[in-house]
Amino acid sequence: MAKRKKRYLIATMPDGYVKRIGPTSDPFTHYWRIVAELENGRTEVFWGHAKSLAEARKKRAAAADASKVRGWRSFAFEVTQLVEEPA
Repeated sequence: MAKRKKRYLIATMPDGYVKRIGPTSDPFTHYWRIVAELENGRTEVFWGHAKSLAEARKKRAAAADASKVRGWRSFAFEVTQLVEEPA
């Protein structure tokens, strides 16, 4: 089995936040982020990466469930495509 080349993956969110992942050889294609506003007014951020847009979008349903269970005032869910950068 051929060894996959390691590279960095860059996610740039609409608000300008940039997340750099790696070096990795995993086949991630998308980055997702949940920004949750808690009942006490504080904010928590949850994030991850996925191997497809469909996989990343599934996190939206999980975020809605978490919002109810954890009592968040509100939350924003965002997905962006990862851009590859050689390691």
